[in-house]
Amino acid sequence: MAVPSLKTRAYLTKQRLYFLVILWSLLPSSSCSIHDVLVSRGLPAGLLPKEVKSYTLSDNGTLEVFLDEPCLTKYENRVFFDSVVRANLSYGSLSGVVGLSQEELFLWLPVKDIIVYDSKSGLILFDIGVAHKQLSLSLFEDPPLCKPQGILKNNVRKEKGFEAMR
Repeated sequence: MAVPSLKTRAYLTKQRLYFLVILWSLLPSSSCSIHDVLVSRGLPAGLLPKEVKSYTLSDNGTLEVFLDEPCLTKYENRVFFDSVVRANLSYGSLSGVVGLSQEELFLWLPVKDIIVYDSKSGLILFDIGVAHKQLSLSLFEDPPLCKPQGILKNNVRKEKGFEAMR
């Protein structure tokens, strides 16, 4: 069997490269927003704020969502997003959530799991450790605006206490 010349090998390598570029361009776009990913997995788009900068989703379902900074928003109660939120994403659920807390009776409790058992029920379940809270899915239709934590602190009026005594 004859060995191809150097010129022939370069031509074949170039053809393979063109083939790979064409094949790559035909693959589905990986530029889906995190909100599109949530909807494709049976969850509402509004579970995460508009301010999501980027995300990674591994083959085993590990999801990491990155925001520029921690922020606060409100669904039924106030919710705090850390700058990185992690969870295991499967159809209809985010389990083992880290970086998300919900205010309940003046306490901030970590959200552990978020589950939509049946979208037809119109309910979503938040597991906050000490309790399970069912909320209307309609609260999560659109991604909320999330305000940096410092902005909310600076808007609190300081009329009493040590600050007023200075």
